[in-house]
Formats: sequence, structure tokens, C-alpha cells
Amino acid sequence: MNSVVTQRFIKCHDRLLASNMVRSSRQFAMSLDYLPQSLSEIVKGRRDVTIEVLRKAIEVYDLNADYLFSGRGEMFANDHAKKDYVLTVVTDNAQEEKIVHIPIPAQAGYGGQLMDPSYFTDLETYSLPEFNNSRGTFRSFSVSGDSMEPTLFEGDKIVCSYIERDQWHSSVKNGYVYVVITQHDVLVKRIENNIAKRASVTLISDNSFYEDRVIAINDVLEIWYIKVKISPFMPSPSNVRNGFSDDVELLRNTIDDQSELIKDLSATIQKLLKQNRVRV
Repeated sequence: MNSVVTQRFIKCHDRLLASNMVRSSRQFAMSLDYLPQSLSEIVKGRRDVTIEVLRKAIEVYDLNADYLFSGRGEMFANDHAKKDYVLTVVTDNAQEEKIVHIPIPAQAGYGGQLMDPSYFTDLETYSLPEFNNSRGTFRSFSVSGDSMEPTLFEGDKIVCSYIERDQWHSSVKNGYVYVVITQHDVLVKRIENNIAKRASVTLISDNSFYEDRVIAINDVLEIWYIKVKISPFMPSPSNVRNGFSDDVELLRNTIDDQSELIKDLSATIQKLLKQNRVRV
């Protein structure tokens, strides 16, 4: 008979599956760097869970150590894990998933509306050819502010793919740009992944005016990886050069005209002064 700690671990495993926080026992095992067949033996009650697997599960999924070892408290150490979180998707009449666009005005309440399907059905949806046959869920966001200049500018649109919570520790790569969703913010930043070591991520702006920001992973609701940037049309370099040359030529002509006026004015003044001296 397996230990009571193992039994509690199995309950946590079953809860993760039931709430869609993991899609399968195999995915759960792989996220813990553990052999799926060995996890299967634990789930079937044929062996006890190891301390290392428990440590990794506590680290990655915020399992409550107090619950595992003493039975006290909730299964999970944070509120987000305890919620039966399900990612909302929008489909067309053919049941093809659409890309939902989150404009800047809608971002203010985004974190608090994640579990409300009606919030997403009221937003604009569309398709892009290169994503029609791609696996996964995609969402787009409008960029606000100048913190990611010169990489991203206000008004740019970014198309992103959803990263499952259990994959954050391994799939979120240092130096890549992501959309990080918290209860109150939609943040577009480069990430330094410190989930395994300090249960946090550091958000880094490309604009050096802004300081780095550290966020506890328990405060993160969603992470989206940016795949495509859609920017407003910019004139070609040759047009920019031609426009600049025209501006320079106009300025030169203006300066020449002003110089002639100054010369004429100076000559007039000299003439008047000369006439005054003759009269005296």
C-alpha cells in the first residue's frame, strides 16, 4: 500500500487533469523531468512518489507542501492554481478557431475577464493564412506606450501563441519578447525566466528609460509568445531620403532669400545714414 503522502500527490495529479491545467499524465510527467511510465506506476499505487518529484511538483505547480506532508490546507499554495482555469477560445460556424484581437481600450479589464466567454465574443476576431493550419491558440494585442522601442512601437499589433502554465518553466526563453497578463496589466516585455530558482520572472524593456520589473509567478495569469508583428506602413528609405533632400533644398533657398533681404536692408540703412550726415 502506498504512503499517505503519495495518495495526496495522486489527488493533486487528478485535480490538475480535471481542471485542464495539464492535458495528460504524460505531459505532467515530462514537465517534472520524470519518466511517464514511472509516474504511471505511482498513479496506479504500485510505487511511492519520490522526494525529488514532490519538490519539482511544488516548484512548478505550486502544490501546497503543508497539504502533501500533513494534510492541512488546500492542495495548491495560490489562488490561481485552485481556480478551474479554462482558456476561452472563439470559433466560427465551421468550428475553426479565430484569432481574438485585444485593442488597447479592452486591455484595462482583460485580466479580470479571462473566465467570461461573453467578453471575448464581443471583441473583433479574424484569421491569418499562416496560422490557419497551426496548432495552438492565438491572440493579438495592440502595443501601448514606448517601453519596447525601437523593437515595437505604439499602434503595432502583435500576434501571439498561448503557452500552457505547466510549460512556463521550460518554454519561456530568456531574452524573448512575450505578453504577460496579470490581474491588472497587459505587459509586453522581454523576459528573464527565474521560475525555477525564485518563482518569478523579470520583465525587461528595450527602451532603457524604463527599469526592469520583477513579478512573482503566482501573480501571472497568462503568458503569450509573440510570433508576428504587424506595423503601420512606413515609406521606403529612398522616399525618406528624397523627402529629406527636398527639405534641405527648401531650407537652403529660404536662407538665400533671407540673406538677400538682409543685404538690401543693410544697403538701405547705409544710404539713409549717409544722407543724414550730408544734411548735418
